[in-house]
Amino acid sequence: MATEDGGAVPAGAGRAARAGVATLPARRPVASWVAEQALETLIRLSGVSAIIFVLAIFFFIFREAAPVLFSPGFHLSEFLFSTQWYPTSESHVRYGTLALTAGTLSVTGVAIVLAVPFGLGAAVFVSEFCGPRLKESLKIVIELLAAIPSVVWGFIGLTVMSRITIALTGAPVGVNLLNGGVILALMSVPIIVSIGEDALKAVPDSYREAALAMGANRWQTVHRVLVPAARNGLLAAVLLGVGRAVGETMAVLMATGHAVHVPHSLLDSVRTLTANIAAELGEAAAGSDHYRVLFLTGTLLFAITFVVNLGADLAIRGVRRR
Repeated sequence: MATEDGGAVPAGAGRAARAGVATLPARRPVASWVAEQALETLIRLSGVSAIIFVLAIFFFIFREAAPVLFSPGFHLSEFLFSTQWYPTSESHVRYGTLALTAGTLSVTGVAIVLAVPFGLGAAVFVSEFCGPRLKESLKIVIELLAAIPSVVWGFIGLTVMSRITIALTGAPVGVNLLNGGVILALMSVPIIVSIGEDALKAVPDSYREAALAMGANRWQTVHRVLVPAARNGLLAAVLLGVGRAVGETMAVLMATGHAVHVPHSLLDSVRTLTANIAAELGEAAAGSDHYRVLFLTGTLLFAITFVVNLGADLAIRGVRRR
């Protein structure tokens, strides 16, 4: 039997083909199989390594905090629910972190209230309403804002925003909750804009074309089509902004006044958990109760971050079910 190009086909192969017998594929080289298995193992280890690193960080922090946590003179309820923070008192040492926790949550709340609408709005503008030149210019500016060190933002809050706050609100002190919230919002906006813009651009163009074909204008397309389609990515952008606000140290240390009390207004000075650790860890004697309580404060901050991430993950899953 001959092929189309004139070549000859073995008689046995022709009979096997006519009988419908499938020919066995050629064996893969051993080196190719070994390389594939090694690559799969490396990818699995890379994925598991993130979990290992998080657990290792938690273990290191908790190991330093465990001696004071299980000591007879330490009370966890006082640590969590007392507003008295006097770690160096000679007569009555108190380690209450409620005011610090309230300061952290309040500054983060103000920052997110300001950053989320501006960040998501800017992401929509950059993604859907900008021309090519303006888009590239804005993306460069946003990346530059994200690259500014936190200590520089702290200087801005201490020297510039504090004066603006006093001029606009009449507050006696410019370094307060409002000042710190504004600075954290400015630090969180670039992250929300970048991730949000990527999420909107990931929506297929067929969605936009279908909306325009049905007579929707740009705003209706954004509101009814793009935002619902990109909601998972937008929630992830907000989550990253919250994480930046919760974990920030130097900016809030310099811009919030560093006063230990529960805030009752936006013009009160506050102290956050991160700023407290940064300010006192260098002065605490290694191995002392004060030193270990600061590590326990880090464990509390770790738990707060975990709860925020868990809540965001549950929210995203709820949105996906809809």
